[in-house]
Amino acid sequence: MRLSRLLAALAISLLLPLGARAGAAPITVFAAASLTNALQAAGAIYQKQTGTKLAFSFAASSVLAKQIDASRGADLYISADEKWMDFLQKNGRIVDSSRKDLLGNALVLIAPKASTASIIIAPHFALVKALDGGRLAVADTGTVPAGRYARAALTSLGVWDAVSGDLATAENVRVALAYVARGEAPLGIVYRTDALIEPAVKIVGTFPAGSHPPIVYPAALVKGAQPGTEAFLKFLSSDEARAVFRKSGFDVLP
Repeated sequence: MRLSRLLAALAISLLLPLGARAGAAPITVFAAASLTNALQAAGAIYQKQTGTKLAFSFAASSVLAKQIDASRGADLYISADEKWMDFLQKNGRIVDSSRKDLLGNALVLIAPKASTASIIIAPHFALVKALDGGRLAVADTGTVPAGRYARAALTSLGVWDAVSGDLATAENVRVALAYVARGEAPLGIVYRTDALIEPAVKIVGTFPAGSHPPIVYPAALVKGAQPGTEAFLKFLSSDEARAVFRKSGFDVLP
């Protein structure tokens, strides 16, 4: 009798999704801060469907890449640019064959909701004048993808030198968004998807796609990732996940 019960229990456990089995550790996902809302929404769908536990850590892509390089504390990494994924790949930290480009985005100029600013983004546009003594909120332009995209755009448009001394530098793009939302900065540069989730700001201009490198979000398994991670990565390219990303304002890549 005892043997039959054990066999029955084993059979049931094998039918359960991997993440639903007792004691299964959550799949740890390190992802760019700009993915916070959309990835949590997609993850909630996946957890409901499969019972797989997910643990998210959102921050600047640069910060997360350095953490993975130092400790490999993640199963899956999603960056907001190619550079930091290249960094991990060069250092042998990711499964090369798993790497895929998931999403795209746009770069926008934002202002507080009540602002009357009227700005046309074009070569040599009057950005400093529009700031009117205030500072431009932007993610770190040296390491954080959103900040590097911003610097590239401002440089190509010929206004970087004029505005570089008037920056309110943030640790990631969501902090830059908060500066503008709280009225601490009259203008900021963030991703389109960030602006869409914050009711306290409005988009006053979109940077031409050709003014900066393409905004791409690559994803890859970290070497040593626990079983089940590959299935979640595959889910992120499913119709259900793509619908979530599109609703959030991302461009879904083929």
